[in-house]
Amino acid sequence: MEDCVFCKIINRQLPSKIVYEDEKVMAFYDINPVTPVHVIIIPKLHIANVNELTEDNSYVMADIHLAAQKIADKLGIAKEGYRLINNCGEDAGQTVFHLHYHLLGGRRLGAKII
Repeated sequence: MEDCVFCKIINRQLPSKIVYEDEKVMAFYDINPVTPVHVIIIPKLHIANVNELTEDNSYVMADIHLAAQKIADKLGIAKEGYRLINNCGEDAGQTVFHLHYHLLGGRRLGAKII
């Protein structure tokens, strides 16, 4: 998608501080972090959000979660714990319409999510 900011990051048209990358997934630091560790994990395949997942593209969910494990380990938060958040749709707070997860950690987050 030519107007998608995350597609532009994947294509190196916009700068980002990449934490992890493989053939299917990319992860980079959020430009407005809310925790000491705040990483965005995206599939390289453009999918607007969870509602656009199909049987043919649902493999990206496993790729994202496996990448999250590797990133958490690399950043030293796997043992203590981390949170993965996905916002699906405007009412949920999704502002970039490319499927993505926020990996949050680096401090105690507590049980309350919102």
